[in-house]
Amino acid sequence: MAVAAAVCAGLAVAGGWWWLRALEGGDLHVAAGTVQADLLVPDEVSRLAGTTLVAGPRGSEPPEAVAVAPAGCAEAAGPATRSVYGHEWTAFLSATYQDAAGAGDHTVTQVIGVYPDEGKASAAFRRLDEGLRGCPAAVRTDPDGSASTWSYRTDTVTPDTIGWTATQDAGDGWACHRQARLKGRTVLQVALCSAGDGRPAVARIADRIAGQVTA
Repeated sequence: MAVAAAVCAGLAVAGGWWWLRALEGGDLHVAAGTVQADLLVPDEVSRLAGTTLVAGPRGSEPPEAVAVAPAGCAEAAGPATRSVYGHEWTAFLSATYQDAAGAGDHTVTQVIGVYPDEGKASAAFRRLDEGLRGCPAAVRTDPDGSASTWSYRTDTVTPDTIGWTATQDAGDGWACHRQARLKGRTVLQVALCSAGDGRPAVARIADRIAGQVTA
């Protein structure tokens, strides 16, 4: 589905061609302690998600806020955009992996934003939390002009974790199960979009990324 890929609209990745090779399983070294090293490669995400995925769109900065009504739903409709991550991050990377068949039946998106201090990271995490609390449903308009209606349901809120589901109305069960984590100076997110229950897989992937984050 196009919606999951839209949150990773920027395709230029910090590090260029060698990062693409690393995602595809190449043998080039990825420096420990970097956002590139914190994200999981497709093979690992495939194991955790229980389906075969391949590398798709990537971004080295948050995309612009999405067009949404009501306007106060910008964070819920675009949790990986500048509406949440703002402009004060010092490192950012997103990667969307898609099902190998190319049918769009599954997409998994990983997002990591690193801030200069824990206060700024906490502020971004709070923006997301408050945005979700204030938005039960919204109409999102994508760059191609297509509009879709989504409802948002939060199931987990702790000082360092938010879990929620974005469900597309009249989407035949299509939903994006999401989790955000705050760890030190880092705000990470994982989303699995499919017609099934992706919450267990999202939690596994987020656990693995959080265990690698050092910032």
